[in-house]
Amino acid sequence: MRFLPAGSGSMLVELADLDETLALQASLAAAPLADIDEVTPGARTLLLRLRPGAWRDPGRVAAELFARDLTASARAAGPLVDIPALYDGEDLGEVADHLGVTPEEVVRRHTGSDYDVAFIGFAPGFAYLVGGEPSLNVPRRRSPRTRIPAGSVALAGLFSGVYPKDSPGGWQLIGRTPLEMWDPAREPAALLQPGARVRFRALRDRDEFEAARESFAEPRRSAPASPEPEAGGTVLTLVEAPLPALVQDLGRPGFAGQGVSASGALDRAALRAANRIVGNEPGRPCLEIAGGGFVFTSSGPAVVAVAGAPCALEIRAADGVPYPAAAYAPLPLAAGDRVALRAPERGVRSYLAARGGFTVEPELGSASTDTLARLGPAPLQTGARLAIGTGPAGPVALHETPAEEPPATGDVVTLDVVLGPRADWFTAASLALLCEQDWEVTPRSDRVGLRLAGERALGRADPTAELPSEGTATGAIQVPHDGQPVLFLADHPLTGGYPVIATVAERHLDRAGQIPPGARIRFRALGPFAEIVPTSDRIDA
Repeated sequence: MRFLPAGSGSMLVELADLDETLALQASLAAAPLADIDEVTPGARTLLLRLRPGAWRDPGRVAAELFARDLTASARAAGPLVDIPALYDGEDLGEVADHLGVTPEEVVRRHTGSDYDVAFIGFAPGFAYLVGGEPSLNVPRRRSPRTRIPAGSVALAGLFSGVYPKDSPGGWQLIGRTPLEMWDPAREPAALLQPGARVRFRALRDRDEFEAARESFAEPRRSAPASPEPEAGGTVLTLVEAPLPALVQDLGRPGFAGQGVSASGALDRAALRAANRIVGNEPGRPCLEIAGGGFVFTSSGPAVVAVAGAPCALEIRAADGVPYPAAAYAPLPLAAGDRVALRAPERGVRSYLAARGGFTVEPELGSASTDTLARLGPAPLQTGARLAIGTGPAGPVALHETPAEEPPATGDVVTLDVVLGPRADWFTAASLALLCEQDWEVTPRSDRVGLRLAGERALGRADPTAELPSEGTATGAIQVPHDGQPVLFLADHPLTGGYPVIATVAERHLDRAGQIPPGARIRFRALGPFAEIVPTSDRIDA
């Protein structure tokens, strides 16, 4: 058992194999540790999110885990789930070439064995399937795709899986299924549950695929609708929204076991500040507005505030007369007022709060919009209407100031990082290079992560090695085969198969969420990479 740092608030526990991993997961479920907030399972690891304060002595937590009995009992066979699939994936030919067989033989092997659902990770409802034909062992793609269609049947290492939603990913695509793998309106939401058995069945052609799609079709679930405003309540109507605005709060932690990330505002300090200004509780839902150019009207009286990326504000009354407005201050509105947020001078995201909060329907306990999992309220575009609620509110705050000035395009931004958990997968030169050169934020960045480009790529100690899928924390710096890192933000996949060289310290996550494309990042390691050593009298003896 190894204990590896995964940022300033998490640790990765590496075990001998999947059975041992499942045994420790079961042990923690039966007898939880007070210091552990959340567990994200992997192929032979558990990512543990520690409670505030526990990270000061991670060795003590490691000692508690080291003492657990990992004698795995036989798992009862679960229900058998039939998955029809049309094997026309764009990587099928390459997979066949890699294995030295025909595409038909790949299909025969994939449909010739039953699988077990080991765990759910990466994305909501994404089940990692084990126990299939051992020869179907193929590496991930050298660089992940930015979009893989929902229902794609894929391979990576000895795992098979089905992508539940459109998402980025680096697995090899060999086919697709018409089944809906994840539906929050269904109970349980994930079609495949840990312990279930799976058998793939080949469909002959597209006609049979479409017929199967129709036979399995269920009423399509839409995102939660915003409740109707109360009688006489104020409604904000979006007049211009070049990029959809997102409802965000402080997220939905606690669902990692179903592959659901916490999501939430990328600049939490700004969201809290906007709420404090209007007298709300700090975690009330706000609008996260990226890039500015956002205009709305108010149907009645309201008090709003804007925090985060600094942008010019303009308010015009119903008669067209402008009046002064500024960020980080309460802004009283009257019926017919028109408010414009211009493009931010620095940073990316501004946060709009309304006194009393917005009346939005939560999902899994949060009103946050998760762009990867597609949970929460639908993104708000031109014409959308959002009602202001009547929730409890206190005094407005007149003296809020930004926590720090966001970066601008062309700036060099320093982010503190904790090396690991997989720093030992990289050469010594690459570990030095991570912090010696600047990394430019590319336009392909979003709430899932910042895609970075460096003049020199990061090289692995063993370029041919494949990492079994394991949990990744927010702030993880994952390095695909091409050596160009991705810095995971709030909507990142919970598990991945590319090694994480370092993780951004929690105090700099808000800063990372405001870095615009064209800015550069300089990473600063807080210390050398070192495993966590269990510390207790029992272990030392």
